[in-house]
Amino acid sequence: MSDSAAKQFDERSQRIQDAVELREPDQVPFSTIWHFWPARYAEMTCQEAMYEHSRYNAAVRKAVLDLEPDAFSFMQPTVSMGPAFEKLDFRMLQWPGHGVGPDSTFQFLDREYMAAEEYDEFLFDPTGFFLRKYLPRVAGAFEGFANFPDFPASPYFGLAHATSGFATPEMAQTFEQLASAGREVTGMLGSAIPLVKEMADLGFPTTFGGFTMAPYDYIADYMRGSRGAMLDMFRHEEKMLAAIDKARRIITPGTIGRATMLPSRTVFIPLHWGLDGFMSGKQFEKFYWPGLRDLMLDLIEADLTPLVLWEGVCDSRLEVIGDVPPGKIIYHFERTDPLKAKASLGDTVCLRGFVPASLLTVGKPTEVADYCKWLIDGCAQGGGLIVDGAIGIPDDARIENVFAMRDTVRSYGASG
Repeated sequence: MSDSAAKQFDERSQRIQDAVELREPDQVPFSTIWHFWPARYAEMTCQEAMYEHSRYNAAVRKAVLDLEPDAFSFMQPTVSMGPAFEKLDFRMLQWPGHGVGPDSTFQFLDREYMAAEEYDEFLFDPTGFFLRKYLPRVAGAFEGFANFPDFPASPYFGLAHATSGFATPEMAQTFEQLASAGREVTGMLGSAIPLVKEMADLGFPTTFGGFTMAPYDYIADYMRGSRGAMLDMFRHEEKMLAAIDKARRIITPGTIGRATMLPSRTVFIPLHWGLDGFMSGKQFEKFYWPGLRDLMLDLIEADLTPLVLWEGVCDSRLEVIGDVPPGKIIYHFERTDPLKAKASLGDTVCLRGFVPASLLTVGKPTEVADYCKWLIDGCAQGGGLIVDGAIGIPDDARIENVFAMRDTVRSYGASG
């Protein structure tokens, strides 16, 4: 790393850290989260981004060097997954060229993968439940695990007898498919991770390193489906609360273990079901907030910074979600009122996001600039603001609007 790049890396990192710790930085930081926007910027389709990881890496490199954000998002492990998904016969998404058009973003499939009657089985032995029931449901490659040996029930000679379960053609096929998928992921990461170091050597830190989810979303998104989860709050309250607590205890050590090996100490937590309109305030305080708050406190205790993306509107949650240690967390808001967020949370958390996706996608550069000035006037005083798109930079954001956002933050957000 050259001396000038090292200086820029330190300045950008300090700018972000000052915002997190609620100090006024030398200028308001501009940081990005994106998925397919770099591909569009490089005139690639979404399908090409998912299947040609070297080209997507080049697209990200071009976007970072041209846009010069204070931090950029390393999204290759989310975007460049097409070959591995095919090897796995992955069933939780439709993706470009595989269920949706070649230039459409991927679509999550909201389905039930665990029946309400299976809560007890999950709570008693989550690993066994995942191996024999959950994994074969979410990806065809795991179907051989439906008869995975029950080793805890087979001690002593039984351990050797149970190995016969690995001699079946179905199990052999599963291991072959998993190894093939693993080679795809290893190849993708092998080309993507050096890009992070290359960008750091050029002076650009990453927005976040690790990734995790709210314990309620773990149950609702990936196991019960949204309908099942909403009904469970009425029909299976105690078992659902026990499952949420179990999920938090499963999620936390894995999240900390992965995040502490990465260069960025920030952990991204996109939220889905705790917002206004999906559950009442009482349900939020009973089912959603306790598990999320405990998760964030555990991350902070591990010297990590939670970056929580509150999608949708959560104006009614502001008073509750302010019950966290000051200067330790970033709240990225999509459609929550910025001024209400500043008034309620400005002394507690760093605010991020806000620039509307619709404005970045169909607005004019002058309108983007005017919004950014209004946002800085209302939220930057005293520190604690990072400007980004409300949901990151939309895939279809107009190039001139993204640069207008960057330019306005640079010129209007400078201190003094």
